[in-house]
Amino acid sequence: MKKNNHSCTGKTTGRRILVIVQRSNGDVFLSSPLIEGLFQAYGGPHIDLLVNSDTLAVARMLPHIRHIHVFSYELSRSRQTYELIRQLSRRYDLSISLTASDRSVLFALVSGGISISAVEKQLKRSWWKRFLLSGHYEFDADRHIIDNNTRPLGLLGLDSERPVLHSLHSQKAAERVDSMLAEKGIGEFIVFHPCAQYDYKVYPEKLRNRLLEELSLLGMKIVVTGSKSSLDLRIKSSLPLLDNVFDCIGETSMDELFALSLRSLAYIGADTLNMHIAASQNKRIFAIFGPTILSMWSPWCNALHAGTRVNKPVQTYGNITLFQADMPCVACGKSGCDDHHGTSECLYHIDPLVIKNEVEQWLTLYR
Repeated sequence: MKKNNHSCTGKTTGRRILVIVQRSNGDVFLSSPLIEGLFQAYGGPHIDLLVNSDTLAVARMLPHIRHIHVFSYELSRSRQTYELIRQLSRRYDLSISLTASDRSVLFALVSGGISISAVEKQLKRSWWKRFLLSGHYEFDADRHIIDNNTRPLGLLGLDSERPVLHSLHSQKAAERVDSMLAEKGIGEFIVFHPCAQYDYKVYPEKLRNRLLEELSLLGMKIVVTGSKSSLDLRIKSSLPLLDNVFDCIGETSMDELFALSLRSLAYIGADTLNMHIAASQNKRIFAIFGPTILSMWSPWCNALHAGTRVNKPVQTYGNITLFQADMPCVACGKSGCDDHHGTSECLYHIDPLVIKNEVEQWLTLYR
């Protein structure tokens, strides 16, 4: 087998597969269409994951995974790299890295009889990866992350068209969520998720609370969700006390969050993991976007097998409505206007009444 082939079509992968995703929670969750494709194509193979420690909770929610290897950036990187190389060496028939970093590609090379990885477009950085890997593809920032993540299927000669995003949760989580909702007297409800991993994605407090005030008047229960992170708890402390609004920030595990989202009618909130979870469950979505590039990170519509590439103040495709500022710089793709996790001015230019009106129109049709 020539190591510099782009394609691995026709190669036998065997029964043991390693998928490597050393990025954020969203990247890990959105690897599920690849995992589903591999599982179906190869008749239920043994699939393991290698992820960063801060994404472990999400990794545990993916279907068809037998074992998860963990890399922590808080421990000695060189020692962990050595230990993982020792553990992974030729253990798998097929290894796939969705991350183009040197370390991730190294893990793919040592672990799989056949190794596939994303690589950088710059030849100066990726020439050795292209030469040594059994197959590779250039990570394309102009394509949706799900389209990027399923490209290894095409290299293996498998169907990579019309991917669908799924999610699951445990029965115990569903029972705990049902009990929690019953205790609070909540029947039908909408999830409102104001939180995000990074502050530059968070809808500003004054606008957020105005939106909650408007939503509370629609006669539908609103369940506010979030984790126990310092950012989420800060948002929790600023929430107004309103009829029909129930603060559940910090009250659910990741497993329970998936179950709670499935019980909801719709999602309103930030561009973050929870938005993608709701999309995987085909919920009605109203997502507030700041600087994030839509072509890669817009919510995936399962019915259309696509996200969106268009920047507009308000747009709807399938079951998804997105809100952006009407500014020439949107969407810039920066981490805040200073590109160092500072303020995103565009989020201050999204009118909460516009969001409320879109929700109200949908709710009128639903009822």
